[in-house]
Amino acid sequence: AQYVSNVWVSDQKDGTYINPIIHADYSDPDVCAVEDDFYMTASSFGCTPGLPILHSKDLVNWRLANYALKEIEPVEFFNAPQHGKGVWAPSIRYHNGEFFIYWGDPDWGIFMVKSKDPLGEWEKPVLVKAGTGMIDPTPLWDEDGKVYLVHAWAGSRAAFNSVITVCEMNAEGTKVISEPVLVFDGNDGVNHTVEGPKFYKRNGYYYILAPAGGVVSGWQLALRSKNVYGPYESKVVMTQGKTDINGPHQGGWVDTGTGESWFINFQDKAMYGRILHLNPMRWVNDWPVIGEDKDGDGCGEPVKRYKKPNVGKVYPVETPIESDEFNTRKLGLQWEWHANYQDTFGFTSDLGFIRIYGHILSKDFINFWEVPNLLLQKFPAEEFMVTTKLKISAKADGQQSGLIVMGWDYAYISVEKEGDKFILKQVTCKDAEQRNTETVVRLAKFPASRKFGAGLYPNYERDIYLQVKVNKGGICHFGYSLDGGKYKSAGISFTARQGKWIGAKVGLFSTTPYGKERGWVDADWFHIDK
Repeated sequence: AQYVSNVWVSDQKDGTYINPIIHADYSDPDVCAVEDDFYMTASSFGCTPGLPILHSKDLVNWRLANYALKEIEPVEFFNAPQHGKGVWAPSIRYHNGEFFIYWGDPDWGIFMVKSKDPLGEWEKPVLVKAGTGMIDPTPLWDEDGKVYLVHAWAGSRAAFNSVITVCEMNAEGTKVISEPVLVFDGNDGVNHTVEGPKFYKRNGYYYILAPAGGVVSGWQLALRSKNVYGPYESKVVMTQGKTDINGPHQGGWVDTGTGESWFINFQDKAMYGRILHLNPMRWVNDWPVIGEDKDGDGCGEPVKRYKKPNVGKVYPVETPIESDEFNTRKLGLQWEWHANYQDTFGFTSDLGFIRIYGHILSKDFINFWEVPNLLLQKFPAEEFMVTTKLKISAKADGQQSGLIVMGWDYAYISVEKEGDKFILKQVTCKDAEQRNTETVVRLAKFPASRKFGAGLYPNYERDIYLQVKVNKGGICHFGYSLDGGKYKSAGISFTARQGKWIGAKVGLFSTTPYGKERGWVDADWFHIDK
């Protein structure tokens, strides 16, 4: 059955759609078409599973269907949180019966993973080229059998940026076999921060579609040449113009079976992350025009509402899944951990709940920037409400579990064992990456719901319902209930903030003080609603 969000739906059921098509942080999207199916992937950075696979029949209604990457390599390095590192700006392509995804890890090199079935198992990743600073790769299989790779460079690692290079790969697409060749230089006083290149060929021209000008306020460039190594002509083909849609940033071009061209790109929306827009695309004199070109200058503006793509038929409304009853052995696809999953993080079950064990905090704990087993999902809309039913188990004082909004700044409400009681508290932290300490406010004290065992360390349990309401501007209001009926507000409002290259996320956690046995939380359900 199709999942339909209660908080954001693009399809207007009248033959039109509104942007964003997905109001969630699927940054640096790329898309390919195979017959009448569309597949999309996006950056996942240090979160796992990585490389989401989204599927659509009409480019408007999308299902989160799989992940191509179970764990990030090198595995040991990514077993700990590596904020902002890992899987950057992938490209997805279909060639000779196989799907390929390439991505750049700015610290380790360019990787590739492939599969004959995008909704099934993907093979083990291959390191196509080791090195630092290489990002945003896209392959191109040419008619003569040669295989090329275009990519950009990260100034944070290479100490230069705004250039695009092309190199050659072997026929299998598993190894770079030539030196990089500079094909475009954005250090021209105009097109700074050129990145995210996507490689195509059409009507004898090689095309590189790439954003320039920066994530928040940039524009879309098209480069074209009759020679793979250039020189390339350049043209601005989409800008913000008179709209309130900033960016518009990096994305990918795809054609429908009916011959229409479309472009999926992202808009940076601060704490909400990089949300996905669908824009019409047409060709004029062998140049792409993206969005609506109202003044006829060959440069479009992003659309807010537009006629849905013509794919030959009408498909049901569908959105990526959000709420979870935790009733299956397979973790819901909406969830990612903040590092490579390890068995000791916790377990799904057939018992009607998911268990998360308390991460044992470091001896010199400062804040949650170190916690790997945060179970989180993306903000799904501008406004929404999260409610979750939890059973918190603790033997030692200081063991706590709760509901968190995570980013560079974070806030949570938790229930922590103190003697034979539980303390409800709100914790906030500003600039967690800068090793700032938490601010803790005690809100209430409850008796345990039940107690098991005798001796020195009996187990105390507390049933509780926790809630956070997110309003426009990412303003979060927390609440709780002891019976699931009447909710009380908890603490002060908190303004969500994006994390390192990712939007703010919301989800569950459990922690245990250093040197203590682990407590845990059993989550019965997690609902997202208006």
